[in-house]
Amino acid sequence: MEFKKNQIIELNIDDIGNEGEGIGHIDGYALFLKNAVIGDRVRAKIIKTKKNYGFARVEEILEPSKDRVEPKCPVARPCGGCTLQHFNYKKQLEYKFHKVKNCLERIGGLENIESKMEPIYGMEEPFYYRNKAQFPVGTDKDGNLVTGFYAGRTHTIIDCRHCVIQHPVNECILQKVLAYMEKNHISAYDERTHQGLIRHIVTRVGFVTGEIMVCLVVNGSKKDLRNLNVLVDSLKEIDGMTSICVNVNQERTNRILGNKIEEVYGPAYIYDYIGNVKYQIGPLSFFQVNPKQTKVLYEKALEYAQLNGNETVWDLYCGIGTISLFLAQKAKQVYGVEIVKEAIDDARLNAKMNGFSNAEFFVGKAEEVLPREYKKNGIYADVIVVDPPRKGCDGKLLDTMVKMEPKRIVYVSCDPATLARDIKILEGNGYQTEKVSVVDQFSHSSHVESVVLLSNKNVKKK
Repeated sequence: MEFKKNQIIELNIDDIGNEGEGIGHIDGYALFLKNAVIGDRVRAKIIKTKKNYGFARVEEILEPSKDRVEPKCPVARPCGGCTLQHFNYKKQLEYKFHKVKNCLERIGGLENIESKMEPIYGMEEPFYYRNKAQFPVGTDKDGNLVTGFYAGRTHTIIDCRHCVIQHPVNECILQKVLAYMEKNHISAYDERTHQGLIRHIVTRVGFVTGEIMVCLVVNGSKKDLRNLNVLVDSLKEIDGMTSICVNVNQERTNRILGNKIEEVYGPAYIYDYIGNVKYQIGPLSFFQVNPKQTKVLYEKALEYAQLNGNETVWDLYCGIGTISLFLAQKAKQVYGVEIVKEAIDDARLNAKMNGFSNAEFFVGKAEEVLPREYKKNGIYADVIVVDPPRKGCDGKLLDTMVKMEPKRIVYVSCDPATLARDIKILEGNGYQTEKVSVVDQFSHSSHVESVVLLSNKNVKKK
């Protein structure tokens, strides 16, 4: 059967894809449909065709799946933030567990891996969990101010001031900022013309400390914000308001934050905790967005590291030292590596603030710093913890890790496909996968975090 663009078809959804999209088959031809659930029968319009597969849009749900639920958010479907809100949460967890399992089997070549996997760590309350939000500001076709999130794969703003995965205080913040903009005729940025002032409203909330930061990203400076004191007084009415600042971004770019920060009220940072470790967080700091599940994730990494106080540990891609300082609680010495200088500045500050004298940090690419310190200065590793970006570890870095022969490697991952690829390399060089944990860090999206423990088979033999 030949399929054409704009063709209307009916089909059953029998699988789920890597991004959480539903998959239906007709005569062996696969169609991918956003907002479809296994068990749905739908009427759909084909929007793109390839040789063996295509993409379609759900026009009507003829028979809903028993696992379909009504999204809590009224704009969940057009918004690009949540891709699985229509999917029963228990089933979301099953999907994520099997996503990691399937990658480890298919890409990593690991057999009987499920016997080494712990049950997935889900959330008791999978809503209102995010501690950071970045709201673009614009105008609708009638010239009214709007803010919310971009529709999937576009820069069209879906007006949404009450987001059900963000901290509830954000709704009040947005109302106050937009009211100030309207009253004082402060313009929203238009990325097509590069005109207008306020580009984004960025918020951070300390879930343990209760401290709140509001950062206005502007195509100018704080001097351009008329009657800014009025907005400050309004925001200060919110309990916990600690930091109000302006981030200058005058570049014609999709990058949200610029490098220059101007303080308006309080310092340009807040504090929060993960477990017993305190962190200073600024607008530019990388800090995990789900504090409750981050604690679960880091405690699992610490457990897998099996530290007794005598180990030297390397933490690669360390960011502001979040995992490093967790490890420093039980390690003899921790070395952290991160390419972003500002993040290392934060890491050193956080180590000093928490009284850790056994944590040292290096600026640079992990694949360059690790070989240098290993070869030139003889710094070895009992344990290596690695938490790379989605693209996974650099090949040169994996080679150096193998040469250093740590007893254990703890791999923290945000992408199961690159995790599986790298584990296959490590398994081919004397390491064995011992345990796997899956953590739901991003409820209602297709993203998932994993922690894997690998042990050195040669050390075990010795």
